[in-house]
Amino acid sequence: MEIFHISAECYPVAKVGGLADVVGALPKYQSKAGHELRVVMPCYETKFRNENDFECVHWGTVKLGSFNFPFSVLKETTDKLGFELYLIEIPELFDRKDVYGYEDDIERFVAFQIATLDWIIGRASMPDVINCHDHHTGLIPFMMQYCHKYHKLLSTPSMITIHNGLYQGQFNFDKLHYLPEFDLTHVKILEWSHCINSLAVGVKCASAVTTVSPSYLDEINQSANGLESLFNLVRYKSKGILNGIDTQVWDPAKDKMLEKNYSIQNFEKGKQENKEILCGLFNLDPTKPLFSFIGRLWDEKGGDLLPQASALALSENYKNINILILGSGNVNIENQLNSLLVDYKGNYNTFIGYNEELAHLIYAGADFLLMPSRVEPCGLNQMYSLRYGTIPIVRRTGGLQDTVVDFGDDGNGICHNQASVGDICYSIQRAVNLYKDKEHLNKIIKLGMSIDHSWEKASQEYIDMYNLILNKI
Repeated sequence: MEIFHISAECYPVAKVGGLADVVGALPKYQSKAGHELRVVMPCYETKFRNENDFECVHWGTVKLGSFNFPFSVLKETTDKLGFELYLIEIPELFDRKDVYGYEDDIERFVAFQIATLDWIIGRASMPDVINCHDHHTGLIPFMMQYCHKYHKLLSTPSMITIHNGLYQGQFNFDKLHYLPEFDLTHVKILEWSHCINSLAVGVKCASAVTTVSPSYLDEINQSANGLESLFNLVRYKSKGILNGIDTQVWDPAKDKMLEKNYSIQNFEKGKQENKEILCGLFNLDPTKPLFSFIGRLWDEKGGDLLPQASALALSENYKNINILILGSGNVNIENQLNSLLVDYKGNYNTFIGYNEELAHLIYAGADFLLMPSRVEPCGLNQMYSLRYGTIPIVRRTGGLQDTVVDFGDDGNGICHNQASVGDICYSIQRAVNLYKDKEHLNKIIKLGMSIDHSWEKASQEYIDMYNLILNKI
């Protein structure tokens, strides 16, 4: 089966969040299972782009209304990622460092989708299935069905995978002329709440819809930023498939980013050595329990709760715990977190930004990982932490409740129900008490490290969905 994954992110090419990790791993495991995999994404100005070799396999021009943008399709020449990687190079739109956050993001990603389909229809054969990811690729299923120039793709099934339904790619109908020509009797398909909603379009037109965890599929039927009724309507063609993790990249026994490798057999010594290095970098005491947060500092991740929760937890456990925050996002949250450095020096520190090597070291060296998310479609951090012997402290939502069971129920982590400062601090206190009981602590760590969160099972579930929609065409 020839499968195309189309995405705005893919690790290690360009990463903002979990979308990149999924698109960097799922195709690799599908390829291992004997399928032909192609990943298509925009060509950003990234380290990966500059340090690897590419060849141009196609070129053309994207017409966006009255604007014309030359584009090239660049293929990575070594297939070093375990699948074929193609970058859509549109210099005027994507020759930039960041993935998102520009005023012309609508133009950028509409052009990317059109260029991708223009290239695909020029190939000798059509894909068996096209898997779109999030709203940045949500117009593709519509264009495959209704835009005249893409009639060759009419019999190709498409699937859209929703990694985060809060972001929907809305824009006004004054930009309708960006799309290639189609019969205007179908224009209502594009509309949701009086605008063009890219995610809604993809959900309406795709042959199948998947979410990145079973619980998240249930949640978006109740709360989805205005799309609840749509998700209920398409429930018949929807499935929640829990993400896996790339166990080749995330393996404490072989991880080259760690100071000391370890396995489930010798995790106590290995984690302690990594903890000592980590604490040395941030002026923390390695004899005390270390609580960490890794991620985006946004309200949906509970980032706004971290400053007050950290201050309260540190006050309640005066000089008896350490907290280390790695993340960036909301500037006000960043400033509040940094302001705590004055009062809690020696027990608290921050790294505002993102550093992949530091993230790996934190997973290995921390004792507990905080994930007080309001929304967490799947979450990968809790799976990484479990594999590295770090106990996750999570709010029961989305994929977090699919992967973490409270240790009070003989589970692998610490759970709370509300995204609140009180719940976070109560969970931290439970963790402090657990930390004192080394035998119980180590039992929970071993349980977490023994769980198989690899991609093999999830990858096959995707293949099963592809076969299902192929048989319906």
